[in-house]
Amino acid sequence: MSDRTREYIPGLIASLHRGSIDRRQFMKRAAAAGLSATLIGQVVGRYDALAQDASPSPAGVSTDIGAPGHQHIADTSKGTIKIFSSWPLTGSYEQLGGDAVEAIKMCLADFGNAAGGFAITYEALDDGSAANNGGPDQAKETENVNRVVNDADCMVYMATYNSGMAKISIPITNEAGMAQISYANTYPGLTKPIEGVTEEGEPDIYYPTGKRNYMRVCPADDLQGGAQAAWATGEMGLSKAYILHDQSLYGKGVAQVFRLEFEKAGGEVLGFEGYDPKASDYQSLMTSVADTGPDCVQVGATVDNNAAKLLQDMRSLMGDEVVFIGPDGLINEAFVQGAGDAAEGAYLTFAGYTPDELVKNGGPGADYVNRITAILGHSPDSYAVYSYETTVAVVQSLDRVAEKDRTKILDDLFATEGFVSLLGGTWSFNDQGDTDSAIIGLAKVEGGVITYQKTIAGGE
Repeated sequence: MSDRTREYIPGLIASLHRGSIDRRQFMKRAAAAGLSATLIGQVVGRYDALAQDASPSPAGVSTDIGAPGHQHIADTSKGTIKIFSSWPLTGSYEQLGGDAVEAIKMCLADFGNAAGGFAITYEALDDGSAANNGGPDQAKETENVNRVVNDADCMVYMATYNSGMAKISIPITNEAGMAQISYANTYPGLTKPIEGVTEEGEPDIYYPTGKRNYMRVCPADDLQGGAQAAWATGEMGLSKAYILHDQSLYGKGVAQVFRLEFEKAGGEVLGFEGYDPKASDYQSLMTSVADTGPDCVQVGATVDNNAAKLLQDMRSLMGDEVVFIGPDGLINEAFVQGAGDAAEGAYLTFAGYTPDELVKNGGPGADYVNRITAILGHSPDSYAVYSYETTVAVVQSLDRVAEKDRTKILDDLFATEGFVSLLGGTWSFNDQGDTDSAIIGLAKVEGGVITYQKTIAGGE
């Protein structure tokens, strides 16, 4: 199947399920696009089954989400609107960043690459660098955001993945009056102050105009770190933690929340320190950690900051009885593959549901996973689901405004409420730009696979 066909087919399937075309039209167009008779039959069979099902289940394609009753405008007579994203796309971020980009492309195809009377063009910018193993680079993010705000056709900046890069770009998009929306930033200080966690002046220092322009569709780390600590001290009965972080804004932030909540729950913190992400090994560090006698080691880090090697050296000195707890910055294949056998049994938390759990839950979330998996050739990175949802929110806002006006689009997007999510339930943005969703999931590496265990916060 050609790349062009891969981009076309998801939107065609969505049109069938939305009723924009009938079975006969779908079969003719799919055959012309090169889809096999077998696959055409499977899609039509699934459509017929759904059409006959009178139950109120949410089964359907992933476009059955977003604003209830939304009316999409597929016309493109008004010209072009550009959308840019910005996050690392190479090195340790190749799959993580690439999957999120493909989720955006699939979503835009579902909506016919149009919204509000405009054709939508999308470009994925890379804010990583080879010097950082593909990880985030402040100079690259500065270059990207300035390019975006100076493009008169760009209305929304979908950025960033790393919270440290959001610190760079938010003040610039704020001055430009442009909506910035992230699918993955979790550091609390970008939107709210938390004593003992955020820096002095945050978050106001990021909004020089005094008006909020930044939103994120995933829960922040004050929820994740707290859920980790409650699970560790409660269900697991752990009482002695050694805490490490990669010295990044995100890593230190989630580690600090865990520290505060672990101590509040009666646990003892044996040590709290930043490690050198560029070190060749951590034998000496882990010897010191082991000497304190922890029953768990919590690590606040992202995959590019050598956390896999940190875990390998931890396991060489500490047995499986010492629990490893990592945050969402490590819930990706690059971390598991990098750590190898040492990753087995590691616990990882995530603000939402992993792909396997979405499939288990069924409905639009499962449909999203199945479709993006067919495109990627592998199960998607966990955060890519938020990339898709972010794109839906943006497209539907463009539909509602139907003008090339940054201010109106910002105000409309910020006012998003009652968004029907792929995770089930709904979410809205509050006046800080945060989602009111609070789902925190727990996964465990089993047989080399990140496997969902349970919801530890915010579930029904």
